[in-house]
Amino acid sequence: MPAMRRLLILILLTPLACVTQKTFDALQTERDGLETTLEEKNRALAALEAKQKRLAADKQSLEAQLTDEQEKARALGARIDKLHADMAAVTKDKSRLQSSVEDMTRALAELEKRRAEAEGRIAEFKNLIARFRSLIDAGKLKVKIVEGRMVVVLATDILFASGSASLSKEGKAAIAEVGQVLASIPRRGFQVEGHTDNVPIASAQYPSNWELASSRAITVLKAMVEAGLPGERISAASFAETRPVASNDSKETKAQNRRIEIIIVPDLSQLPGFEELKALDARQ
Repeated sequence: MPAMRRLLILILLTPLACVTQKTFDALQTERDGLETTLEEKNRALAALEAKQKRLAADKQSLEAQLTDEQEKARALGARIDKLHADMAAVTKDKSRLQSSVEDMTRALAELEKRRAEAEGRIAEFKNLIARFRSLIDAGKLKVKIVEGRMVVVLATDILFASGSASLSKEGKAAIAEVGQVLASIPRRGFQVEGHTDNVPIASAQYPSNWELASSRAITVLKAMVEAGLPGERISAASFAETRPVASNDSKETKAQNRRIEIIIVPDLSQLPGFEELKALDARQ
């Protein structure tokens, strides 16, 4: 029960005649003290309420700031995620571009290598033509590129009599000169190929065009070996009438098909994929 209320009840219950001045003064003093205390408490309460309002306002302001900061944090998080995604895309693009650059560098190197090889083959072909210039100008042979191979072509009508595999005097001189030129080309092999027209031959010595073409190729081979071409660098083959270069429907075209071709065997070590072929062969 509050002290002021207790005081009033006490005053009402106490007979008026019994209240002395001393008692009254004491009660008055107590009343004044209680009122002072009440005022102090009211002021303290007001101060607390004011503080509570300030704290509430501060809380509201902080909550608003927190919400704002949370929104900023979410926005920053989204930007960070996008930056990570962009960085990953850039890294991927960079890797792809680096791979592309490496591929292009390898391709350019390979093209440069092939260009150098092509220039080397062109130079070799020009050199071969230069070596045979006198025979070419004399109409005794031609130098051609056939199926990617350098070929020296000699008409058999200049070298051999009809149906014969014996070299004429002029033919021996031409083949000796050819053999000497070929012998001067280092690190190359050669194959002599005999070709006929489509007119069949049937004799005791040459039962078919196969035997005639073969015998002519071997005769040329032997003549070039005698001229100084090492035997291990040359071989002979017969194709008879199976690889014509003309139609065989006239005297002139038949003459074109009767020929000796000396193939300059390509150096396989210069061809693309040679190292891979060597590796495959080593694993067998």
